[in-house]
Amino acid sequence: MVRRPKILSLFLSALSPGLALMALLAIAAYAMLGPTGILAWTDYKAGLAERQVELSKLQEERDALRNRARLLDGDRVDPDLAGELMRKELGVAAPDEIIVPLDQ
Repeated sequence: MVRRPKILSLFLSALSPGLALMALLAIAAYAMLGPTGILAWTDYKAGLAERQVELSKLQEERDALRNRARLLDGDRVDPDLAGELMRKELGVAAPDEIIVPLDQ
């Protein structure tokens, strides 16, 4: 039997726990600093707030377009909107013309 020096046997016995510790540290560092890590959450929260503002603006625009489409329904067209669109398409409306809606 070949005897190993004491330092070599200490090194070999500490090698596997050391490698395991380094792997755990690498996983922990990735969990903190990675693209989906804990430090990236603040960026995601800021991006979410921006997207929510954009979403609310788009929902308002969608509701306005939905209302306009409802007013242009084939069976019951709003006469004011129809007149406005006809003047605009025929080129009779002036570019600086302001249309004031009258509530009935």
